[in-house]
Amino acid sequence: MQYLGIDIGGTKISIGIFTADGQMVASDSTLIEGRTGADVGALVLSFCDKVLSDNNIASDSELSIGVCIPGITYSKTGCVWAPNIPGWDNYPLYHELKGHYPQAVVTIESDRTCYILGEINMGGAKGCENAVFIAVGTGIGAGILVDGKILHGHSDIIGAIGWLALKPPYDKYWDQCGCFETHASGDGIAKQAHLFLQQDKGYSGELRNIPLEEVTSHHVFAAYDHGDPLATRVIDQAVEMWGMAAANLVSIFNPEMVIFGGGVFGPAASLIDRIYAEALKWAQPISIKQCKFVATQLPKMAGLYGAGGVAIQAMK
Repeated sequence: MQYLGIDIGGTKISIGIFTADGQMVASDSTLIEGRTGADVGALVLSFCDKVLSDNNIASDSELSIGVCIPGITYSKTGCVWAPNIPGWDNYPLYHELKGHYPQAVVTIESDRTCYILGEINMGGAKGCENAVFIAVGTGIGAGILVDGKILHGHSDIIGAIGWLALKPPYDKYWDQCGCFETHASGDGIAKQAHLFLQQDKGYSGELRNIPLEEVTSHHVFAAYDHGDPLATRVIDQAVEMWGMAAANLVSIFNPEMVIFGGGVFGPAASLIDRIYAEALKWAQPISIKQCKFVATQLPKMAGLYGAGGVAIQAMK
């Protein structure tokens, strides 16, 4: 049996070949380069063929294929929704892979599910039976492990924590991506900086020297590191939100570990002690004191390791 993990992102596709115990023995990546819809699906198939060929594996070998997609997988239909890939609103990825490799076992999971599986198999959550991975990038999502099982929910949308309600009363400003995500995702941090820059006419700090619409979360973190007061206001608000959200997840699921990852952690990894201190205020007191907050041990690789873990688990 050959175990293949495929990590499909908004800009590139990575493929790894894994042993049955989760070790990655080969990997390769290719850029999507603006492809959309069925052209991305065709690239996935041709790139899989190339990786198999490069590693002297026949395409008709026994395969277990695990796929990480940046969105939602609908297990009942075999279709996926990936908002960063135009034309993948209800894309039949499972059926394309099965049609190309009819002998293969194909399992597709959301990126947040793969992140927690990656940490369980090869990262900081090894040995954990209860853990939560909070992925903070362009958006925010959570992979949730309870009693050794990954949770999926009624329609495979579990972990969409960007919609956590953390700041009443409700504001229409949050309609597009939810309260938590609007304030504390990578895009949300940039949006908050834009808002504060528009409101605070007297501010003349580092971020004022950048055209408003060009300010990103990277600029905000850099300014924060220099003690900039507006950047500090934005990041302090994000820390509060991350702490409150993590506290809610700890109180509901009683994990032994909360792992922070995604593009923002990264630069926000140094804030984890502050996030834990914030969570201590809000969470169930016994649960939070038994829970450890850590940064991912697999930056940029959790999705691929998770896809490999999906392939391995499918054969158990």
